[in-house]
Amino acid sequence: MIIEIFTDGAAKGNPGRGGYGALLRFNGVVKELSEGFRMTTNNRMELLAVIVALESLKTNQYPVHIYSDSKYVIDSIAKKWVFNWQKTGFKGKKNQDLWLRYLAVHPKFNLVLHWVKGHAGHIENERCDVLAVNAANGNNLQIDEVFEKSKDDSSLF
Repeated sequence: MIIEIFTDGAAKGNPGRGGYGALLRFNGVVKELSEGFRMTTNNRMELLAVIVALESLKTNQYPVHIYSDSKYVIDSIAKKWVFNWQKTGFKGKKNQDLWLRYLAVHPKFNLVLHWVKGHAGHIENERCDVLAVNAANGNNLQIDEVFEKSKDDSSLF
């Protein structure tokens, strides 16, 4: 038995309004997660989808298979780049706040990563895309505080 997590992120403009979608499946039960943000990036939403899905799990008893169309997310983890970034204090790397959040949850699970081609008819990926886009288009948008703060700070110079 395995837990399957399918994820996608979306941004209208990059940066711009964005959202993530995640579909979790275990033993015939499906749960969907999504949330929208007023100003963010596609990469942040791709990564946040994985983080939120993992954080929502109530057990680490089973292997977790993550399916994402984001080479940024899959390669950063599978090729162990993020662990090297952590060693160098994320010097010159974006999304440190989210990567640190991912690194906090990563050791709790036996993860298997799968890259899937986006917008290619993969049923679960297409569903996650709908969840992410709908969240980005929603009225109840959250503030991606770390991202917006970093943008505000950079305008001081």
